[in-house]
Amino acid sequence: MQFDYLVFIGRFQPFHQGHQYVIRQALQHAKQVIVLVGSANSPRTLSNPFDFFERCSMILGSFATDDASRIICVPLADAIYNDNRWLLDAQRCIMDNTDDGANIAIIGHDKDESSYYLGLFPQYGSFLVENFENLSATPLRHAYFGDDDAARDRAYARMTDASRQFLQAFMQTPDYAALKQQLGEIQRYQAAWQHAPYPPIFTTTDALIVQSGHILLIERGGDYGQGLYALPGGFVDPHENLLSACLREVHEETNLPIDAQTLTSHLKASQTFDAPKRSQRGRTITTVYYFQLPATAQLPVLTAGDDAKRAFWLPLAKLDGQQMFEDHYSIICKMLGI
Repeated sequence: MQFDYLVFIGRFQPFHQGHQYVIRQALQHAKQVIVLVGSANSPRTLSNPFDFFERCSMILGSFATDDASRIICVPLADAIYNDNRWLLDAQRCIMDNTDDGANIAIIGHDKDESSYYLGLFPQYGSFLVENFENLSATPLRHAYFGDDDAARDRAYARMTDASRQFLQAFMQTPDYAALKQQLGEIQRYQAAWQHAPYPPIFTTTDALIVQSGHILLIERGGDYGQGLYALPGGFVDPHENLLSACLREVHEETNLPIDAQTLTSHLKASQTFDAPKRSQRGRTITTVYYFQLPATAQLPVLTAGDDAKRAFWLPLAKLDGQQMFEDHYSIICKMLGI
């Protein structure tokens, strides 16, 4: 074998024949194949509809038993606003599953998004393969959640047998129904501005409020992001500046019993977050205000309002990216340095 390990990095949402082709090539040239399954800490959304274990099942089920025994699936978390954190996690994933002195390379294409990964690991070699029929998971995923049965059948034809069987079974689950409902909410939202002369850019603000090792969160109501935890925040009204909008949203969604002037006196920092795909509803840029309240033996009582189902204090140790709305987990980690 040319390599001890070949490493394939991707999200595999879902796993299709193009992914299978890359791993088959890897199996021919390496003793073992490490598959870093990205976005492993993300909640179930239309962009990331399948969790780590479901994707592992599709991947390993797409190969004969002997080949599957040589494939190691490893979860890799997102760190949207911290490239060094992501690289550190990826390096650890590789080192924890390889032997010292092993011959390791990153496998991928040289003319698609996977080529980005090839340049991030100079300590390893790279092994280039062709892009099998230029397949991409994004249009296949769109067809799967769409209403065009013929398009969905064409997408199924590009899946592996294991992926197709999983996807057909997944369609019968409450999770699929919830994602379809979320898609409808997004489509209704986008329909409101579909005749605009150019795609709008939305401006929002969010509040990151910490006290005594706890963070103030809401549980979202409504169809979009229902049940996920989020920072209190929302859209900026035409007459407001950003900080005023943030303070208003905190009051409306949590009824935090601290007046705006006092809360502002505890403002530690603010930062703008503008990842182009941070919201599925459309291009949305948010400014987050970080307030550090004085330590106290009893946290302020909260009462949910507006579109928040619940307002609550969560210990920082219980933060879980899989439970957080959009990029809010990455925002919290970035601003708090955790």
